[in-house]
Amino acid sequence: MITCVVEYVIDPAKIEAFERFGRRWMELVDRHGGTHHGYFLPSEGASDKALALFSFPSLAAYEEYRTLFGKDPEFIEADRIRDESGCVLRYERTFMRPLLPDAP
Repeated sequence: MITCVVEYVIDPAKIEAFERFGRRWMELVDRHGGTHHGYFLPSEGASDKALALFSFPSLAAYEEYRTLFGKDPEFIEADRIRDESGCVLRYERTFMRPLLPDAP
């Protein structure tokens, strides 16, 4: 399994647009072979930081999902929420592998 961690710097005045953007991407990741673990939004402290975590069974599965960017109308529409609202100022993706507790 590979987990993508996306660190966002967001416009705190546009949090509602960011939430719409996040809800849409959670649906798309889950529908296209991934597992979305959610978006983590500011609560206390810095109000311009947000995170998203989602996993795919392999890097190859993630790369297959990525082929839809800029081509699939639903992916384009989801990115349009971000682009037209200006809710995301910048972001950075990191790929990690989870170390999970052993099942009992």
